[in-house]
Amino acid sequence: MRTDGGMREWLRERGAERIAHPGGTLYAHLCRVGERLDALGCGSDVATAGLTHAVYGTDGFDLTLLDLADRPVLRDLVGADAEEIVYLYGACDRKRTWRKLAETGQVFDRFTGRMLVPDAARLRALVDLTIVNELDVIERDPAVADRYGSYFRDLFASWAPLASAPVISDVQRVLRP
Repeated sequence: MRTDGGMREWLRERGAERIAHPGGTLYAHLCRVGERLDALGCGSDVATAGLTHAVYGTDGFDLTLLDLADRPVLRDLVGADAEEIVYLYGACDRKRTWRKLAETGQVFDRFTGRMLVPDAARLRALVDLTIVNELDVIERDPAVADRYGSYFRDLFASWAPLASAPVISDVQRVLRP
């Protein structure tokens, strides 16, 4: 497994610094998300997943840095646990998952068409990563905050039992009414 600096260099090699993203580049966004998860005490695997969370693309950002067939490359880079979180995040079909996630604990996998049922630790990692990702975008793009702030406030409130307490505190700070 590479060091944080090694992961950042790998992301730069994959072109993340040249990809536009709200608030600058995809690279800057990935770094902010990983650093924020770390600062919120979410654990090293979750913070590492945050640093690489968009490698397989996402339901909201359909650009990939690594093909799914090359999952072992990311696993070697970040470790098996962090890679599983990255896969779960990238695979999540948001429309079919987000609204019912707190009730069902199920994630619809947009890559395979299957329903996934992550254990409690993976579910918390997915929720924490998702929330921190969206908070970063909201803070960088006022139009997103204006358009989706109420939606995310309600969604994240429903996820509060699944999320870590520091992440929910961050939601309340950023999305206060």
